[in-house]
Amino acid sequence: MFCVVTTFSLFSIMKYGLIAAGEKHTAEAGQHILESGGNAFDAAVAAVLTSMTSEYALTSAGGGGACLAWPKNKKPIVYDFFVDAPKTDKNRNIEFFETVVNFGTTKQLFHIGKGSIAVPGCIKGLFQIHKELGILPIEQVMEPAIRAARFGIRLNKCQAYVIKLLEPILTYNQLDEQILTKSDGTLIGEGDILKNPDFGDFLEILIKEGPDYFYSGIGSNLILSQSKSGGFLDERALQQYQVYRRHPVKSQYHGKTIYSNPAPSTGGTLIGFFLAILNESKLSPSPENIALAMNITHQARHHYKKESYNILSKNNINTFKSKIENQEWVFKKTNPSGRGDTTQVSILDKEGNAVSITTTNGEGSGYSIPGMGVVLNNMLGEEDLNPDGFHLWEKQVRIPSMIAPTIVASDAGPELILGSGGSNRIRSAISQVIINYFQNNKDIETSIAHPRIHLEGSSLHCEPGIKLDFQNKIPEEVDIIKWNNQNMFFGGVNAVTNDAAVGDQRRGGVGIVC
Repeated sequence: MFCVVTTFSLFSIMKYGLIAAGEKHTAEAGQHILESGGNAFDAAVAAVLTSMTSEYALTSAGGGGACLAWPKNKKPIVYDFFVDAPKTDKNRNIEFFETVVNFGTTKQLFHIGKGSIAVPGCIKGLFQIHKELGILPIEQVMEPAIRAARFGIRLNKCQAYVIKLLEPILTYNQLDEQILTKSDGTLIGEGDILKNPDFGDFLEILIKEGPDYFYSGIGSNLILSQSKSGGFLDERALQQYQVYRRHPVKSQYHGKTIYSNPAPSTGGTLIGFFLAILNESKLSPSPENIALAMNITHQARHHYKKESYNILSKNNINTFKSKIENQEWVFKKTNPSGRGDTTQVSILDKEGNAVSITTTNGEGSGYSIPGMGVVLNNMLGEEDLNPDGFHLWEKQVRIPSMIAPTIVASDAGPELILGSGGSNRIRSAISQVIINYFQNNKDIETSIAHPRIHLEGSSLHCEPGIKLDFQNKIPEEVDIIKWNNQNMFFGGVNAVTNDAAVGDQRRGGVGIVC
């Protein structure tokens, strides 16, 4: 399905800043904070908290994320607040089951239940970002999100579509059903108002008590009342959770430096590797060569497994670059990737502060926290994040993720701030936008709107407008899947430059220059 919404790309001198986000109310929350004297980091926190209502099916305070922050005249830093896997025990009686989501042309199984809930990171992460980098009072930063939760937002076509898709998961428990159904018992849809007053009340409590309420106070008891019996989440897991400040992974492409999410996340490293081998090979960025680079990146990821950060060494790039030059395709069986219920905010303010922040809740576990209006994640049930099998964690540990908030810079500073939703399509979407913008010299709106490809095992997915040269380019093993429309499957890149802000229409994105 193609989500048609208003998208802005305004080339003008900004007065307050630029913001690109996955939905209009999300972007407007960031705009309001910028125009009220806040900086990019205040605006990012406000936008993400608002998205927990306006993009209800994509992100939540019960999920996790990562933020690449670049304060003016300082070095960029990554705030890793992705979810933790608590210590698991196969001898426990766990609620963990499959549910079917019908996509129309296909059906897909997801794993939900209390045994799918990982330790949430969003609340602690957003509070730490604000404390260390924000300048406005937290109550002012939270005001747009509280207003959105209490008075509601009108669902656009894209958000209504995602809620409909995930109806079996989102209405599994009575708490979500009260938010997502109308008085006649039917599911809310496009044009209807989604309200979550409990979430507004919860944010008011956080203003007074801070994140400790969620991780060790009364709020933690409410969380465990839903998740402890039948799941792995417990008091110790919540209390041990911490935000990690990391140095971004760096790579080079077309004379620019790319900063992104480092290990244990794999997304940022694989973006750097993919672009490096394509650039070093001197091959044109044709769809055929991009598909081959995707295949070779998958080979490298499989080869290095848990040590994917090693692949950025010069020797390894040269080794795998030769595979591109020799057209060395290798196909391995892969599981179908998840939907990628993820959302992204990119901001550049008038002072030059830059931020790219990505958050996700998976598809949701089927459970919400009583009195909070917070949907709990299902990250322990995501196949992409648990490739060796479920519930194998021997100690509490940060789960490796695909999310990749990214900033591309020259010696003068940030030139492109971007990120994407889309599970393992995150890296292919971000990479193709970077290629379009810096190598193909397209403007950022065209770079994002340009048709994309994505290689999934031996299946090459192509949006309309992709033309392939089959002569000695694409092996016979590759199954070409042609999509009839641009689709959220191919990610949702929201990006800002020094003079433009563009949201990806594939996922209902909006850009604002203010």
